[in-house]
Amino acid sequence: MFDLIVIGGGVNGSGIARDAAMRGLSVVLLEREDFGVGASGNSSWMVHGGVRYLFSDPTVTRDSCRDSGYIQKIASHLIFRIPFLMPTVGGRPGGHLMDRGYLYGVESFLGVYDRYQPLKHGKQSVRLSAKEAYDIEPGLRRDIVGAATLDEYGIDAFRLCVLNGLAACEKGADIRTWTEVERLLRDGSGRVRGVLARDRLTGDVEEIEGKVTVNAAGAWSPRLAGRNGLSVKMRPGKGIHVVLDRKISNYGIISQAVDGRDVFIIPLETSSVIGTTDDDFYGDPGQIEVTNDEVSYLLEAIEHLLPEIRKARVIRTYAGVRPTLYEYGRNESDLSRDHAIVDHAAEGAPGMLSMVGGKLAAYRMMSEEAVDLVEDALGRPRSKCRTALEPLPGGAPPLPDPALLSEKYETPPWETERLVHRQGSRAEDVLVLTKDEPALRAPVCQCEGVLGAELVWCMRNEHVRRLSDLMRRCRLGHGPCGGTRCARTAATIFARERGLDAEAAMAELVDFLEGLWRFRRPALDGHQLAQEELARGIWLSSAGLDEPARGGCR
Repeated sequence: MFDLIVIGGGVNGSGIARDAAMRGLSVVLLEREDFGVGASGNSSWMVHGGVRYLFSDPTVTRDSCRDSGYIQKIASHLIFRIPFLMPTVGGRPGGHLMDRGYLYGVESFLGVYDRYQPLKHGKQSVRLSAKEAYDIEPGLRRDIVGAATLDEYGIDAFRLCVLNGLAACEKGADIRTWTEVERLLRDGSGRVRGVLARDRLTGDVEEIEGKVTVNAAGAWSPRLAGRNGLSVKMRPGKGIHVVLDRKISNYGIISQAVDGRDVFIIPLETSSVIGTTDDDFYGDPGQIEVTNDEVSYLLEAIEHLLPEIRKARVIRTYAGVRPTLYEYGRNESDLSRDHAIVDHAAEGAPGMLSMVGGKLAAYRMMSEEAVDLVEDALGRPRSKCRTALEPLPGGAPPLPDPALLSEKYETPPWETERLVHRQGSRAEDVLVLTKDEPALRAPVCQCEGVLGAELVWCMRNEHVRRLSDLMRRCRLGHGPCGGTRCARTAATIFARERGLDAEAAMAELVDFLEGLWRFRRPALDGHQLAQEELARGIWLSSAGLDEPARGGCR
């Protein structure tokens, strides 16, 4: 019997598993798909304080800024700074005086946010003249009266989830991805004593017993609770992002959509990301569809400040469902980003806790709070949480010099630099594989700089069970080509490592490509859609993947 069963492999679930394992608890984590497939990996990839919650939820802003500072220390290789511009457009009623007044108001507002910047090592805000703003970003529309700056940080959210899971495993936790909890197990008094779990790849069903169970399944939490006669109140919110084929600017830019909602564009890896919508969502969190209207809404919002934005090519979209706290009557964007931990003992189900709400940037603090309650439920004294002190795998300083690694292992410089960003201090462990197999020095995914060695390393060391898992481990297929240049080679490597026959390898390849296509399709229209469909059909047919029975192109 385990001390703790964690349901969900998002940032909260993996963070809870890590904290609990570091405190000496026996832990099993169960994730129905893969790390970060829900809101965590489909977020804006920022560990930010949340400037727009400054007045409505100042505690959320403070806690997020503080935790962002901790995350920067334990996962320094995953972090990248995003300086933001907030331009002010002229033309308000009242003329130039009102325009200048608005700009001063923005400056004053950010001055309050500056109080929290030291917590996350951010720079203080600065007011810029129109000329200074144009010098920084010449693509801005030509009638701004000035701008203000603020500092935030980005992170690879998929790898953040993965690394928390790996850290938990290294402390003794049992990590099981692609394993779905079908129902809770309860004793005669109603206490939750475990779960019935099914491995979705093998079909094996197992009863897993635990003294305490934490439901950290995000947007799936209400469904899991409801199937077992319990209640988790949540107001799920759908958020989509649009990815462009290039880096538009070295700065994040905050604009306003037609309805007044703040929308941003940020540089992310080799691309740019526009986000995000916020709409009530009542469907299946595993079946989220992005619409052309949502894509147009975001593009129009950024076009308001960057008139040339449509010259860039939209290469894909992605979507997630926020597990927001329930509140009736408020606009979706105004809902609190705070969190709550529900103890189901009040419903006659002691031994069961559910995590609701929160932000990516505050996951470590939320995990600490949850594990404190787990120890209370186990009747043991609260032990010291060390998750802010010990680095995540690969985060231990000093980080290796990519140029030296590239020279030593004869690997391409840019791909080696990307490897260090993802693997940190473990990058050389990956490159050691090329000594015995020099062919692994070659790039597989040229868009994202993924070496064959990194794929093999991830498959051997990072709980990879499906080819599609590699999208989340190292961004395989995330670039402008949509996987068409890397999928076949990656599938060959995957099949070799897993000992798959041709039919099984083909099934993995089809699943991988269909997963990429699902979120490319809403971003395409007109001639681009026709060209993509033609290219996709030719590619799949030439690879022999067009048989309907295998789920190929129809």
